[in-house]
Amino acid sequence: MARGQLRIYLGAAPGVGKTFALLDEGWRRKSRGTDVVVGYVETHNRTHTAEKIRDLEVVPRGRYEYRGTVLEDMDLEALLERRPQVALVDELAHTNAPGCPNKKRWEDVERLLEAGIDVISTVNIQHLESVNDLVERITGVRQQETVPDIVVRRAEQVELVDMTPEALRRRMAHGNIYAAEKVDAALSNYFRPGNLAALRELALLWVADRVDESLQSYLESHGIADTWETRERIVVAVTGAPGGGELIRRAARIASRTRGDLIGVHVASASGLQTGEGQLDTTRTLVRDLGGAYHEIVSDEPGRALVQFAHSERATQLVMGASRRTRWQRIVQGSVIDTVLQHADELDVHVIATGKSDVRTPPRLRTPAGVAPRRKRAGWLLGVIALPIMTLLLIPLRNDIELSTVLLGYLTVVVATAAIGGAGPGIVTATGAFLLENYFFVSPLHTFTIRDAENVVSLFGFLAFAAVVSVLVNRLARRTRDVDRVRAEAEALARTAGTLAIDADTLPGLIANIRSIFELDSVALLERNHDDGESWHQVAGAGAEPPTRASDGQAIRVDDDTLIVIRGNPLDVEDRHLLGIFAGQAASVLESQRLRREAAAAVGLAEADAMRTGLLLAVSHDLRTPLAGIKASVTSLLQDEVRFAPEQERDFLEVIDEECDRLTRLVENLLDASRLQAGVVAVRHLLVDVGDVVAAALASITGLSRPVDIDLPTDLPPVEVDPGLLERVLANVIANAARHSPAGTPIRVTAGIVGERLELLVIDRGPGIAPSKRDDVLRPFQRLGDGNGSGIGLGLSIVHGFTELLGGDLRLEDTPGGGLTVVVSIPLVNES
Repeated sequence: MARGQLRIYLGAAPGVGKTFALLDEGWRRKSRGTDVVVGYVETHNRTHTAEKIRDLEVVPRGRYEYRGTVLEDMDLEALLERRPQVALVDELAHTNAPGCPNKKRWEDVERLLEAGIDVISTVNIQHLESVNDLVERITGVRQQETVPDIVVRRAEQVELVDMTPEALRRRMAHGNIYAAEKVDAALSNYFRPGNLAALRELALLWVADRVDESLQSYLESHGIADTWETRERIVVAVTGAPGGGELIRRAARIASRTRGDLIGVHVASASGLQTGEGQLDTTRTLVRDLGGAYHEIVSDEPGRALVQFAHSERATQLVMGASRRTRWQRIVQGSVIDTVLQHADELDVHVIATGKSDVRTPPRLRTPAGVAPRRKRAGWLLGVIALPIMTLLLIPLRNDIELSTVLLGYLTVVVATAAIGGAGPGIVTATGAFLLENYFFVSPLHTFTIRDAENVVSLFGFLAFAAVVSVLVNRLARRTRDVDRVRAEAEALARTAGTLAIDADTLPGLIANIRSIFELDSVALLERNHDDGESWHQVAGAGAEPPTRASDGQAIRVDDDTLIVIRGNPLDVEDRHLLGIFAGQAASVLESQRLRREAAAAVGLAEADAMRTGLLLAVSHDLRTPLAGIKASVTSLLQDEVRFAPEQERDFLEVIDEECDRLTRLVENLLDASRLQAGVVAVRHLLVDVGDVVAAALASITGLSRPVDIDLPTDLPPVEVDPGLLERVLANVIANAARHSPAGTPIRVTAGIVGERLELLVIDRGPGIAPSKRDDVLRPFQRLGDGNGSGIGLGLSIVHGFTELLGGDLRLEDTPGGGLTVVVSIPLVNES
């Protein structure tokens, strides 16, 4: 008997329309003549869902008694006996009622498939076993009902039922998913926009991954070897050489931008010899830390091996480091990059230039004067060897060639020696050539006597010309050194200028650069102590035992109160000039730091000034109103001429009581604002129950004119906070919500766990706050409308400050249907 086929509608969250899609597909198949029955569909008492069943046949549910209660669930045996062509079975991850043949509904579906019945089912992404822990971190809710991924992956078709978070929240607000009394809680917790967006991305990625598996299976079954670029796969070649970390991170960024896979590969020699084993361990770990896979292959042809590996992995891009081989090595040994490019076909190849190490060495300024010692030694060796060889070659030919030809041969040796070794070896070689020419090639032979005047001119002209060539070559070497020095100076100054532009505290880096550039033992920047005007203190230093006094080394004055003191190699005039430029940069940094300190002090004074101005405005305006009310009521009661009825006296007393409470709140807010401004709020850390803090906050609010609905889960863990501060936060938020809520509308206080944080929500149905003004109302002396209503605009500012002291954060969000939701997010206790 052929096994039935399984089709699944996958959704990111409840309410996206999976059951609608399931019933529509069943009805379409029935209209084409297929025998379709409804094995189980959960309508959740939604009228629109029930209407979708239309005229489909429904198999009656089974009834199972459990502990005196009758439960209804899918009747598997009746469905197997009915034996339709297609069965519609909703909620694949559902746990069956006790007494059912199987514990899980997906096991019932397996029975139906084995019986040859096609099944159409539904499941949400949060019910897949592989993402269960990730969903818990996102939503704070652990799903108890799960289905193994293998069950869903074996389905012939998995179709994503998608809906944007905004559209799903609108459906929820309209009552199309949950009952009205559950809407606010759902929107404020599980169905928050961030949660829905994350669940949607999870569902999209899971379906994309399954599509990719199906594509790979199709390519293999049809023998297709070409790469179909449906998903980017980036292979990065790692060698264990310095700079590999930079290469891997670049490849990881490419993979991240393209949502692709990262694969690292190392080609080991077939001889078994490996270089850079320690670095290879580091790069292997880095590839895996960045979410990639690591492979090692063996081959004596790394270029071909890389291309073959990339094709076998169906990679679309190959990332390689630039070769550091010399041109001669590339000619003799071949180039891996050239081989890869030759065989890459449709593979995109990135050749990335990397430094020799992860830490760049600053340019050195100390270059040898004239020609390097190594070149001088080579020049001396060439002169000693080449002159005898040239003499031995020319002696047999001296009767057949002119003296000019002999001079030209020796001149070749002199020029070559001077080009390599500079003036010294060149001049000595020229002198030796002069003597050899005179002794072996000028009559009379084997003497140093010159008989012919023309030969005298030729020989001494040769000697002068050879000496001039040697001097010019030496001068060229010096000019080359000067050019290298200027380039190094420019690079050093450019690096330092770049550091000054991006780093606020550049003095340590600047001093370290000076030490590296001039190859010094130690450097220190000293500043005069203003107490006595004679001693110095170290601002920044580099090297072993940096100087602490002006007398500890060679001092370069930055300004009257600042010195750079160096120890090590003595500096020449050019070095001292460049060091003077660095000293000027150090002076600029010191001045910039001084200005920043003054600016910070000015900002603090300005804030304190603003606070004092606000307090004065509060005293002049907001204190006047309650005092005037109290004064008027007391004056009226003290009049002897007028007799007030008991009801009138009570009204006066209530006014006095109300205005005193108002004054108390105002003074408390002013004191809290002052404490926050001064930074003297003491924070205690105690384990407290959230419900107790909420109750204390409600009890502290006098004259609360709106009902408050408390809806806290019973399993909330304790939080480690200052209970007094948290109480003040909640009291201010609830009182603020009461002032702005319409009469008769309750304020709702709820809480939930989101990831590793506890979030307390105070929900009202007032006018709300526009997103553009939410940052403003968190600043002191800012009110909605900034001028209307009572209060001095300190409430939310204090709430914001106290929440930060608790280690949490405060968010203002829209209440679906109108109003403001204030979210106080606090980290949970770290039990580890």
